[in-house]
Amino acid sequence: MAEKQPVYNEDSIKSLDWREHIRLRPGMYIGKLGDGSSVDDGIYVLVKEIIDNSIDEFVMGNGAKIEVEITSGQVKVRDYGRGIPLGKVIDCVSKINTGGKYDSEAFKKSVGLNGVGTKAVNALSQHFRVESVRDGQKKVAEFEKGFLTKDHKTIPSTEPNGVSIIFEPDNSIFKNYHFIPEYLINQIWNYAYLNAGLTIHFNKQKYISKNGLLDLLTHKTEVEAIRYPIIHLKGNDIEIAITHGNSYGEEYYSFVNGQYTPLGGTHLQAFREAIVKAIREFYDKTFDVADIRTAIIAAVSIRIQEPVFESQTKTKLGSTTISPDPDSTSVRSFISDFLKKELDNFLHKNPTVAQEILKRIQQSERERKEIAGIKKLANERAKKANLHNKKLRDCRIHLSNEDKKAKEEQKLASTLFITEGDSASGSITKARNVESQAVFSLRGKPLNCFGMTKKVVYENEEFNLLQHALNIEDGLDGLRYNNVVISTDADVDGMHIRLLLLTFFLQFFPDLVRAGHLYILDTPLFRVRNKQKTFYCYSETEKQTAMNVLGGKPEITRFKGLGEISPDEFAKFIGENIRLQPVVLHSSTSIEQLLDYYMGKNTPDRQRFIIDNLKVEKDEAELVAV
Repeated sequence: MAEKQPVYNEDSIKSLDWREHIRLRPGMYIGKLGDGSSVDDGIYVLVKEIIDNSIDEFVMGNGAKIEVEITSGQVKVRDYGRGIPLGKVIDCVSKINTGGKYDSEAFKKSVGLNGVGTKAVNALSQHFRVESVRDGQKKVAEFEKGFLTKDHKTIPSTEPNGVSIIFEPDNSIFKNYHFIPEYLINQIWNYAYLNAGLTIHFNKQKYISKNGLLDLLTHKTEVEAIRYPIIHLKGNDIEIAITHGNSYGEEYYSFVNGQYTPLGGTHLQAFREAIVKAIREFYDKTFDVADIRTAIIAAVSIRIQEPVFESQTKTKLGSTTISPDPDSTSVRSFISDFLKKELDNFLHKNPTVAQEILKRIQQSERERKEIAGIKKLANERAKKANLHNKKLRDCRIHLSNEDKKAKEEQKLASTLFITEGDSASGSITKARNVESQAVFSLRGKPLNCFGMTKKVVYENEEFNLLQHALNIEDGLDGLRYNNVVISTDADVDGMHIRLLLLTFFLQFFPDLVRAGHLYILDTPLFRVRNKQKTFYCYSETEKQTAMNVLGGKPEITRFKGLGEISPDEFAKFIGENIRLQPVVLHSSTSIEQLLDYYMGKNTPDRQRFIIDNLKVEKDEAELVAV
């Protein structure tokens, strides 16, 4: 019997106003919502949209200082630019496609051209307040979820010109959100690096850069961790900084018109191609692409007219030319021509640096050839191991026959849980969302791979199968899951396995960590319940609170392993209310020093750290490493 079709007539057609549309489809404007655990979650896009407007004022030559204050629930941004014309304050934050950048030549190399960003922040905030000061007069307006609630009269003011915006993200949309300081600090630093002469005061700390991308790479690397002094090249509308390190992978920071583009785009692809071409031509050798780019650390910034991005959140550049003019130079040629000329000149003037680059390339070449035979055998073993049946319980996103573009969009929601043992993987497998969540089951404790070469990844069966499951053997371009989640028991053995996996990723696939794909799964330590209510508690403090709420003598269960949690219960912890701790590398963290400290020789410093960070759980009469 055919299914009855719903009625489709004039009443089926609806027109939403701008607030309703933004609130109904926030992902179109700010990407994914999230809770703040991921660097690309919506709450960081809200912050960026407001600061972007202040940056544009600075680019126009107005206001060399921006003040940013962010607490757990409120964001305040104050610039010292010209201020919004007082008669248009309300329109600029509440009328879609309204702004002052459309006809300005100076704003052709701006990011925020579509007049949407501030309005999206307004619509998605439970409280939004805008103040504009211009030439001794101040105008204030307040909103709730995009609706004007207070239209204050214009009053005299002795404050300097500029705009102040205060907003509180709507917690009915951004559920259980929290700001991670490291993400915000990286965001603020990026603004400073791309805008020499600008001072940003963030939560009372001052951020300023004099040398642009040179400062960025200096901040991101340790002198001991790079093979030669950073090469810094600047031209009209382009700036590049390059060096090589000692680790595996490629590390890039790309920008367009002062906008950080973590997903790269046409400019980053052009740079990756251009660096290979320039190196080959300088040395007159056909080096393998991987040998040139292995361990490279680089930053590239360009300014182009009216950039086109692949999404409203502007994380990936789609423009193929540097201006809309039909005769415009391509982004690829622009970067390639600049790098060919400037890098060639630099290397001829700095033969010592040229020699160090050559040594690094030759080292990569030797290592690649050394593992070539092992790699072939390892790939054959992975096929024979029947990975997708024995080790990996995949999700339907990767098992479907949908086209490539659809799969790429779905991948943003995909998660791989890395578990230990059959019982834990069994619980997660039964509880997971089969559409987007996959499970990889480890057998025993992984090898401590600290200080080893990539040869061990192919020789060790567990590591080899894990890299095949993720599809990261040749870099992140083929990464099959957006979120890679280490899911181990909250006991000493579980913590040890977690540490060994972190060592594996940091040692051989640091790009995965830097790009914000790696997480730790938080699971409850206790279940506290009576006949009426149940609480799942993630700490001793939460347990005590639950006991106080329930009163009497509630039943308390201590979960010692993931396998002890039933699939029905587990579904609550890996669904909408999932708690993930992102693995974040501080901007000043050296992976080499980090791994040496925690996984190297057992020094007195490390012994002291372990002793100082032990917590005695008296009621369990056991020691648990925190």
